[in-house]
Amino acid sequence: MKPIGLIEIILYVRDMPRQVAFYRDSIGLDISFPTGQTDYSAENWVTFASGACHLALHSGGQERLGADTPMLVFGVDDIHSAWQELRARGIQIGEVFSAAPGVWVAHAFDPEGNPIAIEQQEK
Repeated sequence: MKPIGLIEIILYVRDMPRQVAFYRDSIGLDISFPTGQTDYSAENWVTFASGACHLALHSGGQERLGADTPMLVFGVDDIHSAWQELRARGIQIGEVFSAAPGVWVAHAFDPEGNPIAIEQQEK
């Protein structure tokens, strides 16, 4: 399995509007999804264009603000082949699931317990 690169870092957040304002207004990142909104309080997922790797804010943490470790997400061309190859290499990886329409994901952990994922996006 050769990842096509680190495509996303997921940061779990509690206060989405405050975090969106920080990364958009203070840091200066452009929102890539969802665009054209003024109120992000009902959003569970907001992504920012930040070069080759997106920053994604996700409200799905376990309410351990600052302790919900960011997740590194590696893009792959064929998630099922990549999943099988990682299993063959001894990595305990969860089942492939659809995270959103056209987005397939499987979660695992590195040797120190940091969350990682592989992801395939339909083009």
